[in-house]
Amino acid sequence: LSKWLATIKVDVPIQFDAEKYKVEAYNHDALSEIFRDLEFRSLADQILGNAVPVQGQLFEDTKVQKARTVAADSYSVSDKNIENTDHEYILIDTEKKMHDLSKELSQQKVVSFDTETTGIDANLAELVGLAFSYESAKGYYVPISEDQDTAKKQCAIFKPVLENQDIIKIGQNIKYDLLMMKWYDVELKGRYFDTMIAHYLLEPDLRHKLDFISEALLNYTMVPITELIGKKGKNQLSMRDIDIEKVKEYAAEDADITFQIKEILEKDLEAQKLSDLYYKVEEPLIDVLAQIEFEGVQIDGDFLNNYSKVLGEKIMEEEKGIYDLAGVRFNIASPKQVGEVLFDKMQIPYRWRKTSTGQYSTDVDKLNELSFEHGIVKKILDFRKYAKLKSTYVDALPLMINPKTGRVHSNFNQARAATGRLSSENPNLQNIPIKNDAGREIRKAFIPRDKDHILLAADYSQIELRLIAEISKDEFMLEAFHEGRDFHKATAARVYDVDFDKVTAEQRRNAKTVNFSIIYGAGATNLSRQLGIKRAEAKELIDNYFKQFQGLRNYMVDIVEKAREDGYVTTLAGRKRILRDINSRNGLARSNAERMAVNTPIQGSAADMIKLAMIDIHEAMKAGKYKTKMIMQVHDELVFDVYKDELDDIRKLIVDKMKNAMPGLSVPIIVDAGIGDNWLEAH
Repeated sequence: LSKWLATIKVDVPIQFDAEKYKVEAYNHDALSEIFRDLEFRSLADQILGNAVPVQGQLFEDTKVQKARTVAADSYSVSDKNIENTDHEYILIDTEKKMHDLSKELSQQKVVSFDTETTGIDANLAELVGLAFSYESAKGYYVPISEDQDTAKKQCAIFKPVLENQDIIKIGQNIKYDLLMMKWYDVELKGRYFDTMIAHYLLEPDLRHKLDFISEALLNYTMVPITELIGKKGKNQLSMRDIDIEKVKEYAAEDADITFQIKEILEKDLEAQKLSDLYYKVEEPLIDVLAQIEFEGVQIDGDFLNNYSKVLGEKIMEEEKGIYDLAGVRFNIASPKQVGEVLFDKMQIPYRWRKTSTGQYSTDVDKLNELSFEHGIVKKILDFRKYAKLKSTYVDALPLMINPKTGRVHSNFNQARAATGRLSSENPNLQNIPIKNDAGREIRKAFIPRDKDHILLAADYSQIELRLIAEISKDEFMLEAFHEGRDFHKATAARVYDVDFDKVTAEQRRNAKTVNFSIIYGAGATNLSRQLGIKRAEAKELIDNYFKQFQGLRNYMVDIVEKAREDGYVTTLAGRKRILRDINSRNGLARSNAERMAVNTPIQGSAADMIKLAMIDIHEAMKAGKYKTKMIMQVHDELVFDVYKDELDDIRKLIVDKMKNAMPGLSVPIIVDAGIGDNWLEAH
């Protein structure tokens, strides 16, 4: 049968006219639209000669599209650029011209502003120039001296503009420019319109770089930075090395395009009812994050040096144990060699599909399943854990210490996670391990700035579970939180049908896993893997769970149905997430969108709450002229470098602001606050 099916029949009568299949000239506009819809940027570049803006319609054919005021479905391959578009970009290269420009700018209500610098770290880079624009197709570039004293004097000329509360400053990632100017004794004041953040609110799942937004909204291709300084690598130049005329065109274009984009995005925010979210949450948060990044956090280098040695010894110990059990030396860091040793040499049963290259998969999930029965697998996992801790955190953190301040200054990303969550990098604070003792030790390296300060960590207790109770109005969940019961234990009592006082530690642990798995849309297969039980048992556990939590079940069904109708979901603060695949014919894509529909209102509302708390605390500390500084935000936790004399007052202030960040909730919000001489101790 197989042979018959695979045999090509050559005697079938067909009609074939070769002339009909000759390649003819393609329809440029139609092809452009297809490339845009399918997001084929590289193919568009190869065939059409320009990068196609793949953003497409900002909103699909749902209620979102009907509310849209600015047409977005006319985007095509960008055909405008600096070479074929009229513009006037002016070089401001004398002190008199600087004063004249400052006077002119200070008379405007809105000014677009950008900095050109020597690097992407605002706490390390040097200022090369300032760019301004206040009308379309016109911009100004001010080169800044390499000499710091002269540079500060030049920057001071523009204080009447940048420190004017009444002038709205437009910027693309304006937090960077705000931070940059702090180092030159200029404090940006007044309202900000950040085009990156505005676009992020409208399209959280897309990219938000200026060149992308420009192509999508203005049909304009900007001068790429690589055209000036080259690609990343040892041969990349600095902006100081580039001919000033080229820098002028590049920098003034940035300010000009940002100015033009602002009007479009502002109307879009209004049309999508996102203006409040921008002006009450995201815009005031810019100052808060800039201050956190500017302050940085003190790192205990001696502790890290000693801990690096401890981890090195643990790695060698695990390595020896692995070689003894395997009976052969091999590269434990090589997944390929690990697979060959475990599944070929040692004949450990392998029950999964191999990788696309024919190798055994040795990812953490698969090895975890085997670790209970095979000691060598447990040792390989421990080896990986210690090696990653050492290389990624313990040895890397000292290299991130800023030589100017002696502290580590993490960069917080406000426009990256589609749910609204903040993320950070250099270092990535969110990824510092907390689930095992070895990982938790790293938090000991984060310390107060001096003996007059102490760290305070304030953490929302079970905030996502409390918010899902608030949103779903599930009676049992609300009752458990109002009565202050151990929620996971109360869940176990319901699901396992036992008295609250008779719940075992294992039952509570399983209930805790189920509680959080439900939020993230985990199914029976995923849950069975997490709990180490059979899939049928996991399915029964989930079924029992939903029988007990009818309000939650109804919410999950209703929110998915609403998302199908609207094309998006919202958080308690009005943040939207577009779900383009919610009605997809592709089952995998649709299921993923359904999980987002359930999870985003919960996770996004938690993100909005901590952002509002940060803003309120920042304003209160500024008004009270406290010496205490907010230095980190990690998940649902805020960390402060507290001046000891302020401890009692500041602890009360922080807890109060966090608990009441989102007034009007029916579920009680609990905040745990601890203090210590390092982050671990405070947490």
